[in-house]
Amino acid sequence: MQRGRAFQLLVMLAGGVWAQPTIGSCPVFPANSIWNQPIDHLPVASNSATLVNTIGSNVTLHADFGSGTYAGAPIGIPFVTVSGSQTKYPATFQYADESDAGPYPVPLNAPIEGGSQSTGDRHAIAIDTDNCILYELYSAYPQAASWQAGSGAIFDLKSNGLRPAGWTSADAAGLPIFPGLVRYDEVASGVIQHAIRLTVPQTLNSYAWPARHFASSLTDPKYPAMGQRFRLRSSFNISSYTADVQVILRALQIYGMFVADNGSAWYISGAPDPRWNNNNLGTLRNLHGSDFEAVDDSVLKLQPNSAQGGSCDRNDNGAVDILDLQIEISAALGLTPCDAGDLDGNGSCNIIDVQRVVAAALGSPCRLGP
Repeated sequence: MQRGRAFQLLVMLAGGVWAQPTIGSCPVFPANSIWNQPIDHLPVASNSATLVNTIGSNVTLHADFGSGTYAGAPIGIPFVTVSGSQTKYPATFQYADESDAGPYPVPLNAPIEGGSQSTGDRHAIAIDTDNCILYELYSAYPQAASWQAGSGAIFDLKSNGLRPAGWTSADAAGLPIFPGLVRYDEVASGVIQHAIRLTVPQTLNSYAWPARHFASSLTDPKYPAMGQRFRLRSSFNISSYTADVQVILRALQIYGMFVADNGSAWYISGAPDPRWNNNNLGTLRNLHGSDFEAVDDSVLKLQPNSAQGGSCDRNDNGAVDILDLQIEISAALGLTPCDAGDLDGNGSCNIIDVQRVVAAALGSPCRLGP
């Protein structure tokens, strides 16, 4: 009886921490993707105060999504889901050398960010939920039977693969856009289980893992790099906010947000939906840049060309102890998911990973990578 209860505890600890977002029947990247890993106990970046001040410590947070329209277009970055039989259209690109050739199953009448007459980023996004493939276009203009775009990127939602180093995507950071969107359905479910997309006015001419591209000539390290991660301070009291806003704020504390593009300061991205309560979303303006801190998530990096993250702190409680060892042993035996316990990045949990958790529990740094 005691043994059964212990196993149930291990399942809850392992499964609860490393749950993953989904779209249809598809994962939105593996559970151990850096997008889906909690970062609430990671160290604060040494230059956090500088970065926050550069973006604007007194500038307010803004939900760049909502219900209704603005300037005649839905508010946010829209997307559509399609089946595997959706017609695929050829695409031509301004930045063809850093774009995936396609073709793209993005319907020619797919919603475009900012509306059909927009002169902005004009993102168009489609997810093939039969094959779990994400297709994203930037500066997308539908033609008679094709797409013309600035750039395009294709992502396997079942993979932790990153774009080639130095390549853009449909976003300046070379990251996918869809995984960072706040979606109404996940807020209604009561939990967001991923990092959120963030824009800031100016960025460094550099990128930090898992980003792959920069879009700046600025060399002063006071500017954040593409891919820099921020989180809402744990001391920020979210209890006075409405339930839907609390879900967003909790995600900002647990999963944080990635700098993904140049734009307005402290703007977080989401998908438009008529069910959003704009008045509730407007209360996010009560938060200021000073309520956030930069995070050093490089401690989770296994390999520079993979978005897979690893951690000896298997239950994310801020310490490596006997519970983490129990979870790692259970994963090595195949009883619970391996997830972030694959510390050497070989695709499975085994005795090497167990030994590394033991060493970390005894006071050594958590060793990641081969």
